Amino acid sequence: MTFLPVVERELRVAARRRGTYWSRFFAALVSILVFGVIFLSAAHRSPREVGQMLFYTLSAIFLGVALLSGVRYTADCLSEEKREGTLGLLFLTDLKGYDVVLGKLAATSINAFYGLLAVFPVLAIPLLIGGVSFAEFGRMALVLTDTLLFSLATGLFASSVSRNARKAMAGTFLLILLIHAGFPALGAYLAFHYRAVPGNLPFLTPSAGYAYALAINPMFQPGPFFGSVGLIHGLTWAFLILASINARYSWRDKPAGAARTGWRLRLQQALNGREDTARAFRKRLLDVNPCLWLGARQRWKPALVWLFLFAGSALWVAGLLKWQDDWLEEGVYIFIAFTAHLFLKLWVASEACQRFGPDRRNGALELVLSTPLTVKEIVHGQMLALRRQFLRPVCFILLVDAVFLIDGLTRSASDRTWFFWLGLVGIATFLVDLWTLAWLGMWIGLIAKHPNRATGSTVARVLVLFWLAYAGILFLIETFDLRSHWMNSEVSFLALYTVLGLGLDAAFLFWARFRLRHDLRAVATQRFEPARPFLAWLPFLKREVAPVPPPLS
Repeated sequence: MTFLPVVERELRVAARRRGTYWSRFFAALVSILVFGVIFLSAAHRSPREVGQMLFYTLSAIFLGVALLSGVRYTADCLSEEKREGTLGLLFLTDLKGYDVVLGKLAATSINAFYGLLAVFPVLAIPLLIGGVSFAEFGRMALVLTDTLLFSLATGLFASSVSRNARKAMAGTFLLILLIHAGFPALGAYLAFHYRAVPGNLPFLTPSAGYAYALAINPMFQPGPFFGSVGLIHGLTWAFLILASINARYSWRDKPAGAARTGWRLRLQQALNGREDTARAFRKRLLDVNPCLWLGARQRWKPALVWLFLFAGSALWVAGLLKWQDDWLEEGVYIFIAFTAHLFLKLWVASEACQRFGPDRRNGALELVLSTPLTVKEIVHGQMLALRRQFLRPVCFILLVDAVFLIDGLTRSASDRTWFFWLGLVGIATFLVDLWTLAWLGMWIGLIAKHPNRATGSTVARVLVLFWLAYAGILFLIETFDLRSHWMNSEVSFLALYTVLGLGLDAAFLFWARFRLRHDLRAVATQRFEPARPFLAWLPFLKREVAPVPPPLS
């Protein structure tokens, strides 16, 4: 029997996929673009400073990408097999748990490894510029590879103990955050509280950030560095072993005992209310729109948004009590507003992508389309469900923004005009981004081949693409010295930010609305995802959808 047969098969399949090669190309292309932006922005410095700045910045960016790779690539590989009922079929053969786990690792993470290999030559360019030694480059390459392996193994472990895709991805993210940020934060708190700096080292050792700092430290210490890298590598193998054990047994359906069933019933009753309350709630939503009940029948979801806002408010009050007047500054207001806006945007995008995608894959959307409901009513019902969950929290955030804006204007002795327009632009772009993410998320979730990546794809179009375009325009302005002609004040940069952001939002919004209203019925009846042309994600490139066959007479 072939050693690791699943791994061999998945590598052969990956070798035939076009995406395997395109991923390397785009990884290298993005690395070169980031390198060029940093290089030109620091061209006035000495070669040694430029080389160090390039190396430190690029390696920090790649380290963050490596840490999040497990959430994207491996967090749902085993849980998806369990939901589809195919994981148990693999164990009818002679395959072992490690065969399946390593096979899934090879199938889902080959693009991540190729992307890391593609950025290594770009990361080595500072060796030619100066300021970076070959030993530093070798240590950084070891840290990046070790971090990527850890993240992928963490995703496999979280996927092996979960059936739900979103729970598996959230578990992967939280586990990575706990080990690489939670432990160091706890160690820093204990060291600060008890004035014992050496006591912080055991908490820092499993952190990739600590290994990164040791790798670039001019006073390199081999013991702590290899201890940190070795511990991260040991955790990687521990997660792989646990995933191999769980994969063997977690796919089986276990009968729920009386205690477990009673606990679930009590939890469901606490979340949804008593039977008469749930019945009245269902009737109220059905009278408005049947699809509103389909999207909003989990009545506890709005409470989660309010819980997030309550936790954020408690943190703000704690900061106010600790730092008092220093906490009531414009910079703090901007940071808090930006963080709250970003979290709510990501939440709206995640919920919007769950509107049609799961129902399409299990056939429920096709059944809904067979009813007298029109496409416009179906889409409107799902939008009402999103409004029910997020409208009041959004109004609360807007009220807080208004309070911050008014208080900042009263406290600011200068630059009141800039702060006023910054607040208005932030509020306007926040509302337009939410509306665009809701519509685009429903469409992307409907057509996404990989449903768990629909949220990332939606956020990349609305948020990441905008920031890349804005940074590219600023880069061109700095490169060709156009600041004195067009950008002669901070308000002009703010105007560019507004026009570019609202323009991209409008393009994606109208495109998503048009596609949902005209192609929802056709896409819902498709059994296979047709091949998509290159750059088909752009709104002005029409994606061909098979026509709906006429009804039989």
